[in-house]
Amino acid sequence: MKFTGTESYVTTDDLNMAVNAAVTLERPLLVKGEPGTGKTLLAEEVARSLGKTLYQWHIKSTTKAKHGLYEYDAVSRLRDSQLGADKVEDIRNYIEKGPLWRAFDSEEQAMILIDEIDKADIEFPNDLLQELDRMEFYVHETQETIKAKQRPIIIITSNNEKELPDAFLRRCFFHYIRFPDHETMEQIVHVHFPDIKKKLLKEALEVFYSLRDVNGIKKKPSTSELLDWIKLLVVEDISPEAIKGDSSKAIPQLYGALLKNEQDVHMFERLAFLSRRHQG
Repeated sequence: MKFTGTESYVTTDDLNMAVNAAVTLERPLLVKGEPGTGKTLLAEEVARSLGKTLYQWHIKSTTKAKHGLYEYDAVSRLRDSQLGADKVEDIRNYIEKGPLWRAFDSEEQAMILIDEIDKADIEFPNDLLQELDRMEFYVHETQETIKAKQRPIIIITSNNEKELPDAFLRRCFFHYIRFPDHETMEQIVHVHFPDIKKKLLKEALEVFYSLRDVNGIKKKPSTSELLDWIKLLVVEDISPEAIKGDSSKAIPQLYGALLKNEQDVHMFERLAFLSRRHQG
């Protein structure tokens, strides 16, 4: 079965080809792109489309590679031994399986999402090389090797916060999700708001892309922020003419959904002021 996107997730031909190539090669798909371009959602939609169980591993700055395999709760075992609990005899009672172990245990091929891998320590990707290559790992506490019953499909996302090691990159199929062009963005909006009026959509997209094009903007609004903004415009029944804001402020209505820091708001107001003064 090939991935071709879903009713609720608009994809490009390049992205579909990347997903299917990674599945065919049995290599992790490394997806990069601006925050808010649907990298995490991609894994959920691929799993739904292909009928796979998805195990999600969301990475934090403190995450270690072993957390994806399992965690051993030595403190609970010590406490239970002091209380004389029977279950203390079996160390397996104190091992919690991580997302990789659960996916390896699956009788049918599963999917794994390793989300925002660049948030972790620089050594984190290298620490996973053996597990991703051999599809197995060793549990020291029980002295057993866990092997994948079926090689899972793996999608890894990165926001490019730090460079990933070459050895890790060599093992991945890479795809960069480009920011949607005007036509693709229209399709994305129509998926979420099928009844949106053409004029409202046209004005909203003009404002949205003009904001992204402002030189020096610190945080460009993303696709998810555009959808939040349009939802507010529809709920508040803002007219297309009113979207750009009144002339005294010259800043979009409900701009808080798009602009996320005061520097960008102030910069946009200054540019609008200079533009009005130049026109005057």
